[in-house]
Amino acid sequence: MRASAIFLIPLLVFMLLTDIYTWRGIKSLIASVRFLWARKALRILFWGISGVIFLGFILFMIGIRHVKQAEAYIFAGYLVAAFAVFYLPKFVFIVFVLIRDIQLAILGVIKWSRKNLFITERREDKGRRMDRSEFLYQMGIVLAAIPFASVLYGVTKGKFNYRVIRENIRFGNLPESFKGLKIVQISDMHLGSFNRKFEQIEKAIELLNEQEPDLILFTGDLVNNFAEETDDWAPILSRMKAGIGKYSILGNHDYGDYSEWGSPGAKAKNLAAIKAFHKKMGFRLMLNENETIRINDEEIALIGVENWGKPPFPQHGDLIKAMEGINPGSFKLLMSHDPSHWDAQVLDATDIDLTFSGHTHGMQFGIERAGIKWSPVQYKYPRWGGLYRESKQYLYVNRGFGYIGFPGRIGMPPEITVVELA
Repeated sequence: MRASAIFLIPLLVFMLLTDIYTWRGIKSLIASVRFLWARKALRILFWGISGVIFLGFILFMIGIRHVKQAEAYIFAGYLVAAFAVFYLPKFVFIVFVLIRDIQLAILGVIKWSRKNLFITERREDKGRRMDRSEFLYQMGIVLAAIPFASVLYGVTKGKFNYRVIRENIRFGNLPESFKGLKIVQISDMHLGSFNRKFEQIEKAIELLNEQEPDLILFTGDLVNNFAEETDDWAPILSRMKAGIGKYSILGNHDYGDYSEWGSPGAKAKNLAAIKAFHKKMGFRLMLNENETIRINDEEIALIGVENWGKPPFPQHGDLIKAMEGINPGSFKLLMSHDPSHWDAQVLDATDIDLTFSGHTHGMQFGIERAGIKWSPVQYKYPRWGGLYRESKQYLYVNRGFGYIGFPGRIGMPPEITVVELA
């Protein structure tokens, strides 16, 4: 409870100050509305929405111990969404209130230094100040509507607006029988965040199957934390079809490290249930091991490691163990959840040809248009989304199938990757 208060009190104070400062600017615009009932409704709407979000955070912090942990993730997601939808636009608007306050401060200094100005001149200046205030505040409202609409779209439609990204990669050492091999990669489902929205995921699975993959690779984070998140999902997720096979690995969230457990046995039981669910989906879960894939008389090696990430993320991955028994000259594919593993242990240190990773989600926010590729996550993970190459080695980072924390995606749609080998 004490830890919750340490987080809650500064947040509520910050929200209150944001509301007060926003109200300083918006009240003059509301006052200009013609109808009294409309002015009252807008005032109630402004403070009512803020009050509901305030209450939501308080109830969450007080009652979190009395809510199922898997459900707590969903409730927290709704709070994050509400905060983003209604407070990010306020941050934009108060910039214009601040600009106007700075203008008034400068005018006050000028006024103080010109005590001999005529009264009529001061009145005209006052009238101009009101016009400028209204213009700035109206501009602030217009620009604040951009993040409002963007976030609202992201939490309603954007998180299910799946896109297919295609890459054709040529290798000089790829066996002839594997040229044209079509690999579909998905990553980071985070099933608990979907809140049992089966219909939306059914459509995504249909889109995946339309790609007619030879291999399907799932690169970890099946759940947020708990095995119960997988309940009732097997009939839908098992519909994924691949001509040769379906393979998967674990991500950092699958180990249950982000929750308190009654005993080590309870945590181990949770992980065992998550591992078992991969089989229910029809996937071969690879735990620091490899498998040989053969077509005609030729073969390639598929390697799957457990999660390996830079601290504080767990390092269960054992690449040396996972590569045991592979023919030295084999063409090699690797599944490793965290892309930082590629730079740390794969690149230059091995002859693995192509690595598939996920983990970053593209931070579920960014810009990838008109030659611009940017997301805040790039300051943590330089290789955060798409295809990367160093010499003859490649890394592909999938931007994620699901979402966590913020229940939406803005400029960073969920992804189904299709890689064709050539």
